[in-house]
Amino acid sequence: MGHNLAMSPSSANVDPAELAKFSELAHRWWDTESEFRPLHEINPLRLGWIDSIAPLHGRRVLDVGCGGGILADAMARRGAEVTGIDLATKSLKVAQLHALETGTPNIQYREVSVEALAEESPAEFDVVTCMEMLEHVPDPASVVQACSRLVKPGGWVFFSTINRNAKAFLLAIVGAEYVLGMLPRGTHEYAKLIKPSELATACRSAHLDVQHSRGMEYNPLTRRYALSADTSVNYLLACRRAQA
Repeated sequence: MGHNLAMSPSSANVDPAELAKFSELAHRWWDTESEFRPLHEINPLRLGWIDSIAPLHGRRVLDVGCGGGILADAMARRGAEVTGIDLATKSLKVAQLHALETGTPNIQYREVSVEALAEESPAEFDVVTCMEMLEHVPDPASVVQACSRLVKPGGWVFFSTINRNAKAFLLAIVGAEYVLGMLPRGTHEYAKLIKPSELATACRSAHLDVQHSRGMEYNPLTRRYALSADTSVNYLLACRRAQA
């Protein structure tokens, strides 16, 4: 399942409290009725959007901050050769175990930071995905730069995160975490949320051209998610790496 690169936590772009938070929940990643249910429900939407822009079959794909492997596993089943990386050891073990138990083809997981992998394997992937991760790290721009270094010229990088505004605070934090109980409390901190304009600036600085954006909405009455043009809360960006 790939080998691990040892890194001292102090040198990594990582918040130890964030890692601990997700590691404690690791055994629940693949329970579709657990607090990770939203990730399972939005996964087909994300997967379809990514695949429509950058067809996954036969591509080398990196999933940054893969957690328990929900998206990475799905991309492998679409015919991609997938590497998933994360620094939460327990979540990675859950991902590896799930791949073994279900016989997922062409997938490997590694415990390595995106910055370290960019040093080791620049321009190695056709597609890089980084979903719901940027709002959990101390230096999001560093992650964006590393993702850009990892993708081949002309390749695609996909980000998803949460906007920083009053509506996002009410819906993503107060609503989802506290009122509806859909996400564990403390999953998101308002100060770490990222506006699309800020993420687009970081992308441009990293030689990534933002070509598509989509919002993601949740209807609490039907309990369904949908992609839309409204990027005011959850949003996704599709960026293309400049040709060399």
